[in-house]
Amino acid sequence: MSSETTNNQIIYGLDDRPPPVRATVLAAQHVLTMFGSTVSIPLLFGPAMGMGIEQIALLISSVMLCSGVATFIQATFGSRLPIIQGVSFSFIAAFFGIILVVGKPVAEGGMGGDSAMMMQYIAGAVMVGAILEMVIGFSGLMGWLRKLLSPVVVGPVIMLIGLALFQHGAPKAGTDWSISGLTMLLVIVFSLVLSRKNRFFRLFPILSAIVFVVTLCWILTAMGIYEKGDPSYVNLEAVDSSPWVRTDPSEVFFPWGMPKFHLGFIIAVFAGYLASMIESFGDYHACSQMAGGGDPTSKQVSRGIGCEGIGCFLTGVFGGFSSTSYSENVGLVGLTKVGSRYVVQIGAVILVLLGFFGKFGAFAAAIPPPVVGGLYCVMFGLIAAVGVQQLAKCDLTSDRNLFISGFSLFMGLSVPAYFASVASVDDIQVGQTLAMYQPTVEPLLVKLTDGMAGVVVAIGSTGMAVAAILGLILDNLIPGTLEQRGLKPSVLIPKSVSLEKGEDQ
Repeated sequence: MSSETTNNQIIYGLDDRPPPVRATVLAAQHVLTMFGSTVSIPLLFGPAMGMGIEQIALLISSVMLCSGVATFIQATFGSRLPIIQGVSFSFIAAFFGIILVVGKPVAEGGMGGDSAMMMQYIAGAVMVGAILEMVIGFSGLMGWLRKLLSPVVVGPVIMLIGLALFQHGAPKAGTDWSISGLTMLLVIVFSLVLSRKNRFFRLFPILSAIVFVVTLCWILTAMGIYEKGDPSYVNLEAVDSSPWVRTDPSEVFFPWGMPKFHLGFIIAVFAGYLASMIESFGDYHACSQMAGGGDPTSKQVSRGIGCEGIGCFLTGVFGGFSSTSYSENVGLVGLTKVGSRYVVQIGAVILVLLGFFGKFGAFAAAIPPPVVGGLYCVMFGLIAAVGVQQLAKCDLTSDRNLFISGFSLFMGLSVPAYFASVASVDDIQVGQTLAMYQPTVEPLLVKLTDGMAGVVVAIGSTGMAVAAILGLILDNLIPGTLEQRGLKPSVLIPKSVSLEKGEDQ
């Protein structure tokens, strides 16, 4: 039975299976929503590593394949929530640090390596970190930790998932406000106005807006109004240089060579894992709420983190970057009211196919940045609002709760700003201190010290991590009743969702 008649007006719930054609289009909407963020990472790292066009194309294909495999594992065996897995932004600093050290000449304290060697060290660090994430997940440690995380803690963390992404919204949209503004307007009209009268717009508000605006940009490009270099220019040159199908196994499995391992790199990358796990924890709550499943259970959280580790391990095998849950797709679930895991599983298959069929990925990569920026503006705000909804489950008349949540939220915004203000770009890039020594001769203590410094910088630069740590400590040290903290089942769990039902998901 469809969940369309439930109080939260979900069109398709977690266990619902829309008709195949409709489900495929809904899945394509998920893929298009995450495509910009996923492709932006290889487009960022490729040139930094000195890669040519063909290598960058291979990197993009590898990333798409990794995202598809990780998504299928997560939706089928992990949290079993409709969550898309994609390249995590939490690891950018650590990866830049690896690139810096490996690429430096040996005479300057580096390794003098090329782009392939950089990817080998990235793969090694990602794979070891993934094993640690699997241990944390499958051991039940993350599920046990859930019992200590009340809505007082989780609410600000979810809010920061959306708020901390503000730099990806208006700055990207501002490259062409006419196009990004049209995108935002259409999403609002389609999802909140026309959706009341037309089921099509309830199901496909994002996809409809993307198709309409990108088609308009393509027409204006063909007419010469948008020229090459304009933000809204539709560039299809990558289509010609992309292969139809990747058939060489060496381009699929360890395409950059066998992984290499370095202790300092591993510690720096694990700092990214800590931030990623906290973000995923918040995403699980937001997604489950939006999909009509209530709060995720301890078992769901544990399976989700453990399977996220499996997905990250496989990204090292397939030559991509570590993956995590994608907040923009969680926002899409809230906009469309489609929380079917079956839809996301189809999306995972599409991502795998995109990983093998390069030209399809090249077409999707042609979406202009202002369109992507407009989508971010409408979806990240919705995620922040879900955090407010989560916080409302506790007693907001309590001075205790107001202080803890407000302090955690403010510090989650302020501490990363402090790290950004007192350190240069190289200082923020975790692992840069490793460039000052030769790994083969330096004592282990120095490596551990440098790695721990990287951990502090990575956590302090991540708002979700700061808010979660402060909230967790204060909420469990300052006295408060279970009812006050929102941990009583009658307060935390909607009446229509029982604990027993949640455990079976």
